[in-house]
Amino acid sequence: MNNYVTEAINLKSYNLNDADKIIVMYSKENGLIKGVAKGIKKPKSKLGARMDLLVANSLQLLKGRSMDTIIQAQTVNHFRKTRENIDKLILSSYISEVIMNFGEGSESASKEIYNLLYKALNRISNATEKKDMLIAVIKFQLKILLIMGFCVELDTCLCCREQVLDEDMYFSSTMGGIICKECNEHLGVKLKMHHKIRDFLQAMLQFDFDFESDYDKKATEKICQVCFDLLDGYIKIHTNKSQKSIKLIREITV
Repeated sequence: MNNYVTEAINLKSYNLNDADKIIVMYSKENGLIKGVAKGIKKPKSKLGARMDLLVANSLQLLKGRSMDTIIQAQTVNHFRKTRENIDKLILSSYISEVIMNFGEGSESASKEIYNLLYKALNRISNATEKKDMLIAVIKFQLKILLIMGFCVELDTCLCCREQVLDEDMYFSSTMGGIICKECNEHLGVKLKMHHKIRDFLQAMLQFDFDFESDYDKKATEKICQVCFDLLDGYIKIHTNKSQKSIKLIREITV
């Protein structure tokens, strides 16, 4: 009666005692959940590598008063290639941090968020170029913001509400979108955005995650890094937290 089954992706773990750990996961049905992995530190643990971070499992859990207990786990995707590449590992860790920071109270959209997280981790794991890894993260950033109600405005100026076409503009992380040149004379936003960068971001937001558009094919790693940084600044404002993996990302892109 107190058992339940769910798919979940491991995001973080804590030591509980000498033998057990607490695993923080994002589940398809219930959003962020925590489960005790009993005996996980023992060599013959049945849970074993299934409780490693960034692993997707089908789980059976026992409902508890303060904490659920993980009874069984069957791996759905180990994202194995992620562990063979430092860029993949750090970018996947970044995504998991964003989910941790946004995840509280997201139960009503948990299936959509879980599927987005799974697709992003899988795309990063299977990518052959850094550019493709970054595109996966950019799509994730844009779509998680949309799901959480913080969609970036990329079509009309947030001040005058006029459509901004093939001209340079400015991006305000505080306001959450673009500002036309005329309005910015009074605002003084410093982050200038080329209209082609805006067009790229629009495509990443509008198309399905799995669809590969001409923008995906033509993008360069430099363009993707600019877009990633821009969106991370906006996410930081709305989560009021900096992702710890950002420091590592900065180090590997220098």
